[in-house]
Amino acid sequence: MNHHFPLAEGGELTLHRYPRQARHGLQAWEAADEYIMNELATLEWDRTAPLVILNDGFGALTLGLHQYRPFTVTDSRVAGLALAANAADNGLEPEWHSLTSLDELPAAPGLVILKLPKTNAMLEHQLAAISRVAGPNTRIVAGAKAKDVHTSTLTLFEQLLGPTRTSLAWKKARLIFTERNMAIAPSPAPAPLAWPLEGSAFTIYNHAAVFSRASLDIGARFMLEQLPANRPGRIIDLGCGNGVLGLMALARNPQATVTFVDESHMAVASSRLNVEHNLPDALPRARFMVNNCLDGVAPDSADLVLCNPPFHQQQAITDHIAWQMMTDARRVLRRGGELLLVGNRHLDYHQKLKRLFGNQRVVASNRKFVILRAIHTA
Repeated sequence: MNHHFPLAEGGELTLHRYPRQARHGLQAWEAADEYIMNELATLEWDRTAPLVILNDGFGALTLGLHQYRPFTVTDSRVAGLALAANAADNGLEPEWHSLTSLDELPAAPGLVILKLPKTNAMLEHQLAAISRVAGPNTRIVAGAKAKDVHTSTLTLFEQLLGPTRTSLAWKKARLIFTERNMAIAPSPAPAPLAWPLEGSAFTIYNHAAVFSRASLDIGARFMLEQLPANRPGRIIDLGCGNGVLGLMALARNPQATVTFVDESHMAVASSRLNVEHNLPDALPRARFMVNNCLDGVAPDSADLVLCNPPFHQQQAITDHIAWQMMTDARRVLRRGGELLLVGNRHLDYHQKLKRLFGNQRVVASNRKFVILRAIHTA
């Protein structure tokens, strides 16, 4: 796998995905990153004004433009760790400014670079943020795989920002160029999407980047049927998303504390919002953590870990995140503590649990999902 990212002005960076695991061997950038860097070699923009970069997955753009001290915006804790690790690998000082997807952007940027996010909801959120700070001289360049640039994508750029055009395709990537039409009013941040949680009196709130934002994830729905009740101790909702599992764990286990953990800033913010709105009296029993799985969480510090693991990292399908979640869960569980995990039947998580814990059993299954329990006995 090629780990050398070519820079438009010559030279290259050594880049890896994070966490660095040779067995998933995926490249840490895509053709759109190269296309953007090549375009910037001839683009005129005010280099004395702030440079803003959104959705830089593993640091290719931020490090390629580090001399401008960019503001780099991400919703992902893992992306932030990848950026820091790749900077260290290349001997670069951390001269960028890190912002989360919930922060306001710096005023009057000279250049905004946007890698298209996976969903239109997140794109709308980010274009609205750009609309509030961009001036008439701000250059706006977006990049993506050509197959991900749709008419609806361009319409959103035009509605929120102004005149928009696209480049020719190159290596199956395409660029989008937009001018800020100051006659278009700045857009406020879209409100979190809300919907009633079936079988309860709760309303679930979801920020733009949350997985299964518009409805209850079917894996989580199945898991809700198997959540324990009236247990004391320390529960972790690992990969919490909007926090629906942890929220119900708080409701059903009034003597327990629940820690909501996700690598997405918007996911953890959604979890906090859902506890605040639905179980305000339980807030003292809730903790919220943006983290790469359970990095830094003490061993023997949890009694139950609930987990609905993802099987993708950004656009790539991979099982290494689920493996890390299981490994971390085993480390933080006390002896006798349990991991309760839901996954697609075809993913064979039971084999991984057997290797890690030495035991596992099926709690429930249907045509699509299986819920597994493993106990830390060592």
